[in-house]
Amino acid sequence: MALNKHKRRLRIKKGIRNKISGTADKPRLSVFKSNKGIYAQLIDDTKGHTLLASSSKDIDEEGLNVDVSKNVGLKLAEKAKADGIEKVVFDRSGYLYHGRVKALAEGAREGGLKF
Repeated sequence: MALNKHKRRLRIKKGIRNKISGTADKPRLSVFKSNKGIYAQLIDDTKGHTLLASSSKDIDEEGLNVDVSKNVGLKLAEKAKADGIEKVVFDRSGYLYHGRVKALAEGAREGGLKF
């Protein structure tokens, strides 16, 4: 079942990536979550470069929950503001917009990113 679940997420991710792409002015905010952490990147797809990244490993809090994910979003927004990035395209990478993914997005919005 885990293999089917993984293939399903990859199929959804492929559909999302066909519709969106990031530029230097409006990069793609890509999310990846694992059992041990949550990671977010701002990516310029025209050059294929990661502009900024933030993860739960950067946060000093213990555990992995919605609060940590929200702080990752806030930290990424803070870094983006320092680099002059205000607008992004959100890429949930096939995950449901719920729980940790939603918290990361809300944290980024609270930090000042628009998407």
